[in-house]
Amino acid sequence: MTVIVGLVHRKRVHLAGDSAGSDDYRLTICRDPKVFTSGPYVLGFTSSFRMGQLLHYALEPPHPEGDLYRFMATTFVNAVRNCLKDGGWARKESEQEQAGTFLVGIHGRLFAIHGDYQVAEPADAYAAVGCGDEYALGALHATADLGMRPRKRLGAALRAADHHSGAVAAPYTYVKTAD
Repeated sequence: MTVIVGLVHRKRVHLAGDSAGSDDYRLTICRDPKVFTSGPYVLGFTSSFRMGQLLHYALEPPHPEGDLYRFMATTFVNAVRNCLKDGGWARKESEQEQAGTFLVGIHGRLFAIHGDYQVAEPADAYAAVGCGDEYALGALHATADLGMRPRKRLGAALRAADHHSGAVAAPYTYVKTAD
């Protein structure tokens, strides 16, 4: 359905996403942004526009404190879980909660939140999620040492995914943290 790309550059997190909404053989270009800011956070989602709407408009992200990774894996994820449950979107199967996948940037660090609420922080300082993630990751890797500005790198990653995936399409949206 999409590709969301993110990278860390000079203590700022930059995210970008496409505008495709897809279901099997149908593709719709959506106005809903898949990347957005929420307080000091930047977020970018895949999986479901409903999940993205809840993250964008209903989530009240807690203020980060203490060890940031621990905070993200506990306090932040618990706020997301409650938001998705309250919004009627979270699923529970075999006594395990399931959600969707999204990227989060805060205080110069990039995190991927996966469907089982696992929090991952990439060592490469870039990440991609969605059906076009492998193409985007290849482009991010290939441009890592070229001295390109963040928006150009993200644009290259989006265009690579757009070129090779039938479920990724322009226009593209960009956001960055204020840190």
